[in-house]
Amino acid sequence: MIPNLKKQYNEVLSKELMKENNYKNVMLVPKLQKIVLSMGVGTAIVDKKKLESAVGELSLIAGQKAVKTKAKTSIAGFKLREGMEIGCKVTLRGDTMYIFLEKLINIALPRVKDFKGVKASGFDGRGSFSMGITEHLIFPEIDFDKIDDVKGLNVTFVTNTKNDSDTKKLLEKFRMPFVKK
Repeated sequence: MIPNLKKQYNEVLSKELMKENNYKNVMLVPKLQKIVLSMGVGTAIVDKKKLESAVGELSLIAGQKAVKTKAKTSIAGFKLREGMEIGCKVTLRGDTMYIFLEKLINIALPRVKDFKGVKASGFDGRGSFSMGITEHLIFPEIDFDKIDDVKGLNVTFVTNTKNDSDTKKLLEKFRMPFVKK
């Protein structure tokens, strides 16, 4: 079964983007390559169970196993040593990427309290867009009774484009609710 957003992109959105931007080649059309979900767990330095629960919850949200990330440098003020496990991440590609994107736009973001839209300040200048989610509880897979604390989540959309305007057009075609100015 093909995800709805992937089917819509292949049949309608790619053709619209090609017409709007006057691309001569199909390979120039903006396309989503991957979505990276990451979660930093600073309290994992003291309590390893927090990291294990974060890995489990991120795996539930993403639909595939999360991997633990390690600290690259030591920071004495935080009692952090190089190589300590302090977070987790998941890279989504293919059908799972489109399923997550559809779930994020249609189910999770509308559940955010006082939601006014996604800020468009997360573009990096090279065609990627990053956004933060303050509470991972907005995803329907998370059971309120089984969590130990509320965690934040970073979501990065990586595209094949080289500029931010094409990435924004692509995400708007997917109905990403950006803040209206």
